[in-house]
Amino acid sequence: MASVELEIAARKYAIACRDGEEEHLRSVAAIVHRKAREAETALGSLGESRQLLFASLLLADELKEIRAGKAPAPESFAEPDPAVAEALERLAERIEKLAETLETRASNA
Repeated sequence: MASVELEIAARKYAIACRDGEEEHLRSVAAIVHRKAREAETALGSLGESRQLLFASLLLADELKEIRAGKAPAPESFAEPDPAVAEALERLAERIEKLAETLETRASNA
């Protein structure tokens, strides 16, 4: 089992992956990082969870449009892996639930 250190939205993460998948993981992390920066640029200063939420939503939206044939696939998604797409969609849902929980806790504090 290999380990890769990734930086997404100014935070470092140590992620385990199968041997030989390090470069693939780095490349998909770079996509998430770019989307997180895109969200921050568009919406201004965001907390980490909100920034990752919007990055995930941007990615899920892009994947949905590609699947529906409404947008040309960017080079990095020329042949999307269905497992990656499903994982990103699940991640977007989980992050959205986390953001809602954090907002509820903040308003109750």
